[in-house]
Amino acid sequence: MTRAFVSTWFGAFLVEDGTVVRALPSPLDPVQLTERTARRRAGGLTPEEQELLGERGSADWVTRDRRLAEHGLRFDPSSDAAIDAIASGIDPLLHRALLLAEAERALEVEWDPSIHVQEAVRAAADLDRVRNLIGERLGTWVSRDRPEIDPGDHDRAAREAMATPVPSHLSPRDPSLTDARRKLAELFRSVEGTRHALTQAIEATAPVRAPNVSALLGPELAARMMAQAGGLERLARLPSSTVQVLGAERAFFEHLRGRAPPPRHGLLFTHPAIQSAPRGERGKLARALAGKVSIAARLDVAGAPIHPELLRSFDVRRSVLKARRGAVRRPGRERRSGLPLDGAARDR
Repeated sequence: MTRAFVSTWFGAFLVEDGTVVRALPSPLDPVQLTERTARRRAGGLTPEEQELLGERGSADWVTRDRRLAEHGLRFDPSSDAAIDAIASGIDPLLHRALLLAEAERALEVEWDPSIHVQEAVRAAADLDRVRNLIGERLGTWVSRDRPEIDPGDHDRAAREAMATPVPSHLSPRDPSLTDARRKLAELFRSVEGTRHALTQAIEATAPVRAPNVSALLGPELAARMMAQAGGLERLARLPSSTVQVLGAERAFFEHLRGRAPPPRHGLLFTHPAIQSAPRGERGKLARALAGKVSIAARLDVAGAPIHPELLRSFDVRRSVLKARRGAVRRPGRERRSGLPLDGAARDR
C-alpha cells in the first residue's frame, strides 16, 4: 500500500489507507508556528518535514504538495489523505491567530509609504474637478447681474461675489440669495486654498520618497506617475514601455480594439521637454524618458542617492534629436510649428 505524506500547519504525518502511521507534530508555540509557516510559504521545509523525509529511504510516497514533490516524492493531486486539526486535538483558534499574525507581518513587509503621496495626488485631482464645477456655476451666476464679467473668469467672479454688492436692477432681489452666492464664492476660495496646500505637500514629500524620479520629472509629475502606477515599488517593476503610456490607458485599449493608433505617451506628455518638442519627436522623447524613469524608480526603491547622469543622458538624447532635425531640414523651407494640428487643419 502506497503511503501519503501529509504536511499541515501543525506537523508532518505519514498516512496509509486512512490511518496515521507516523506523526511528527509541531510545537504549538506561536513563535515557532509562525517561523514554520514562513518557511512553508517560502518553499522550504520545516524540521518535522525534514526528519520525516529522512526516514523515507527508497519507499514510494505520494503527496499533493508541489513543494514536497521537489524532494523526491511522487506528486498526486488526487490523493485524499488528510489530517483534521480538531480530531487531532488542536484548537482551531490557534490557527486563526497564526493566520492573522502572518497577514499582519505580510502587510507590514509590503507596506509602501508612497501611498500617502498617491492619496494626495488623487485628492488634488478631485479638488480640480470640484473647483471647476463651482467656478463655472459661480461665473455664470455673477455674470447675470455683472454682464461685463466673463463667465469663464472664475477668479474675478469670486472676487465680485465676495465684495460689497453694488445695487442695480439686475441684482438679486432677495438679500439671502446674495449672501448664498457669497458663501459659494468663499467655498471656491477654500477649495483653491486646499488645492494649493496639497500641491505644496506633494512638492515637499515626493523628492524625499522618490528623489531620482523627482529629479527627472519634477515632484508633481513624479507623484502623479507613482499614483497612476499604484506606488513607487510597482512603478519600479513596470517595463519602460508601460511607463511610457501610463495615463493613456483609454487610448491604449481603443488601439487594442482597432479604433485608434497606439498612444505615444501618457502622463509624460506634461513634461516640458516633451510638450514643447515637435510633434514627430514626442514619441521618441517619451520612450527615452520612460526608460530613465524605470531606472530611477528602481534606484529609489533600493534607497540609492540621486544619479544626475540619468537627466544628463536624457538631455543628450534631446540634443541628438534636435541636431538631427536641423540637419534634415530643407534650405529655404519654413519651419513647421511643433504644436499639434486641430482636426480641420489636418483634413486640409
